[in-house]
Amino acid sequence: MLDLIPSGAEVYNSPSRTLELIGLTEDVEHPTRFQSVRAQLLALDRVTQRNEMRKLGASPDVLVGSVHAITEQGEIMVASAVGSQLGPAASGAGMVIWVVGTHKLVHTLEDGFRRIREHSLPLESERTQREYNQPSAINKLLIVNGEAYPGRITIVLAKQQLGF
Repeated sequence: MLDLIPSGAEVYNSPSRTLELIGLTEDVEHPTRFQSVRAQLLALDRVTQRNEMRKLGASPDVLVGSVHAITEQGEIMVASAVGSQLGPAASGAGMVIWVVGTHKLVHTLEDGFRRIREHSLPLESERTQREYNQPSAINKLLIVNGEAYPGRITIVLAKQQLGF
């Protein structure tokens, strides 16, 4: 997956248990490979530099993350409490790379919604309760049906259970 990232690119690693499991943490710099947008964001003040944070995260060269479900029709579903990764995924990032365990493949959108509500959300809420002392929520949802720019989105399927 790292070989897909152009050398020197600014990469936004969206928060993802999948990426943690493959060793690509949110804030690690890979100076010989790429610059971490997440590391840059963590260095900024949420109160006084909120506008800079929004702009920095909105249009990275590459967004790396995962999704919650992919249907048999190829619809990609990403749920989020905050939505910071949704704008870059939908159109802001020059390239999107999603690493997805095959356990996230579902038959229909309805099955995807069910998977998000009944499987992903409880596990993510457990994680955010531990880390931030608050449960998670599904406040925003992105469904990708196709892409206008060929090659912009790459999905790497892993035959192992990764993430929620």
